[in-house]
Amino acid sequence: MKLYYAPGACSLAPHIVMNEMDLPCEREKVDLGTHKTEGGKDFMAINPKGYVPALVLDNGVLLTEVAAIVQYLGDQKATGIVAPAGTITRYQQMEWLSFIATEIHKQLGPFFRPNLPADTREQQMALLKRRFDYLVSHIKGPFIGGNEFSVADAYLFTVLNWTRFLKFDMGAWPALTAYMERVQSRPAVKKTLAEEGLA
Repeated sequence: MKLYYAPGACSLAPHIVMNEMDLPCEREKVDLGTHKTEGGKDFMAINPKGYVPALVLDNGVLLTEVAAIVQYLGDQKATGIVAPAGTITRYQQMEWLSFIATEIHKQLGPFFRPNLPADTREQQMALLKRRFDYLVSHIKGPFIGGNEFSVADAYLFTVLNWTRFLKFDMGAWPALTAYMERVQSRPAVKKTLAEEGLA
C-alpha cells in the first residue's frame, strides 16, 4: 500500500491509523499547490480529485476519502480500532465519521481561504460553535465512542487540530481541548506528527 499525504491535511487521520495499527505502508508527500509528489509524479494522474488522502492498494486499486480509507485500514488487522462489520458500534463509528466529514471538516475548510468574507466567516463560526457544543455533549469517555480509541478519533483529532493553525479561541470548549491533548499524547499520534514535521 502507498498513502499519498500532505502534512497536517486530513490525510493525517489515515496516517495515524496506520501507526496505531503498525501497518506496513509506503508514504509519499504531495505538494497540493503544484500537484506534484515528493518523487516528482503528477498527483492528478494518481488521484484526479486532486486532494489527499489517496491510498493505492497493492493490486493498484485507488481509495480516496478519509472515512473510507480509515475503515479499510481498520479492517486489515483485528486491533479494535474499528468495530466489526455489521455491529451497531460499527454503524455508530460510521455515523461519527460522516458527521466529522460534513459538519466539522467541511465547515473548517473555508477558514483556510485568506479572502474569506467577514459575513461568511461569522456564519461559519456560528455553525461551528453549535457543532463544538454538540461534540462536548456527546464525548462521554476519553474518546468519541467511549473508552476505546477508534478511527473516528483519528479523524476528529485531525480536523480539530486545525483550530490551532487557524488560531481559534477554543476557551469555550475546555473539554475539546482536553480531548485533543489526550489523543495527542498517544505514542502513535506523536510518531505521526513527527513524521509529518508537525511535532
